[in-house]
Amino acid sequence: MRISTRVQLCVMMFLEFFIWGGWFVTLGTFLGNTIHASDGEIALAFSTQSWGAILAPFIIGIIADRYFNAEKILGILHLSGALLLYLMYRTTSFEDFYPFVLGYMILYMPTLALVNSVSFNQMKNPAKEFSLVRVFGTLGWVVAGLLISYWFNWDSETGISNGLLRNTFLMTAIASAILGIFSFTLPKTPPKAISAKKPSLKELMGLDALELFKDRNFLVFFISSILICIPLAFYYQNANPFLVELGMENPTGKMTLGQISEILFMLLLPYFFTKFGFKKTIMVAMLAWVVRYILFAYGNVGELSFMLIIGIGLHGICYDFFFVSGQIYTDSKAGEKYKSAAQGLITLATYGVGMLIGFWIAGKISNLYLLENGTHIWETIWVYPAGFAFVVLMFFMLMFKSEKIDYKS
Repeated sequence: MRISTRVQLCVMMFLEFFIWGGWFVTLGTFLGNTIHASDGEIALAFSTQSWGAILAPFIIGIIADRYFNAEKILGILHLSGALLLYLMYRTTSFEDFYPFVLGYMILYMPTLALVNSVSFNQMKNPAKEFSLVRVFGTLGWVVAGLLISYWFNWDSETGISNGLLRNTFLMTAIASAILGIFSFTLPKTPPKAISAKKPSLKELMGLDALELFKDRNFLVFFISSILICIPLAFYYQNANPFLVELGMENPTGKMTLGQISEILFMLLLPYFFTKFGFKKTIMVAMLAWVVRYILFAYGNVGELSFMLIIGIGLHGICYDFFFVSGQIYTDSKAGEKYKSAAQGLITLATYGVGMLIGFWIAGKISNLYLLENGTHIWETIWVYPAGFAFVVLMFFMLMFKSEKIDYKS
């Protein structure tokens, strides 16, 4: 791959995740403090990610894989997304905001697959080359958080009270417009489907991979994947509002420690996976979720602030050790016949079904422990996902039988 092409792909990845990290992390804080949305409404807004993940296979399967170049669709989606982000910036009520965020996530979630397609199409050895490109996506997320906290101070107490968090949507609207235009300069990625036969609903949703459920271990892993995304939703939805409510300075910037730890543990994963095997790797990830939420429940911004920082830093283990290991495991079980379908099915189950349920439950529990002064009983709220993650850990430990999985770096 030419250096110029590699640079293009790195810029693409950087902007792709800069956009997502630039507004999604502070969404709960913005909704609650700027347009005074209820916990239930905040949960509804976060669940748009899940609806986007559920609908993404249709957009990719019907359009990108059959009729148009991936880079052109990527450009159109991001230019359209820029308009919706700008409209979100202009809203003053949840009733106006919700249709825009729903429309945006339906457009954005398919782009996650499109940037991968554009990248893989230029690589002779994706197993070795892709991580060097994908890491720029993580850097984009980190830079967005650092800008919000340390450059613009939008998430400071004064910034939040003055409604400055709405500027995150303007910032990412500009970035989305830039990526939209830039996408048309990316290497050509023509549609892969050459058959005139239209894909069936079963194929689009990856349901032809249901054959894998005959394998008990894969079925246990699949169920565990859905269930563990329920406590995961608590982090995405509540972490930033929680840190803001506790009075932590530069909360969004400090939350980028989670993405920085992703890079570290991504490098450690091949060793851990090879040394300890798939089952133990997944169990460590689930245990990390339990520990993280316990740290959140009993930490504070005073003498126990280190507990909050450690809880944020555990994100690398929580995410990499579960999701990346899960992708490797799914790939090894599916084989060539169901490779793409199986990955699509897991994505639909986790980001779609699992987190959709999780956001709803997180909203209900947060509202249950909302005090009259607008604050929450966070200690009790965080105990729920900690307990649920522990139950999922026990289920997986007892039901999944150890097996050897080949890992090729």
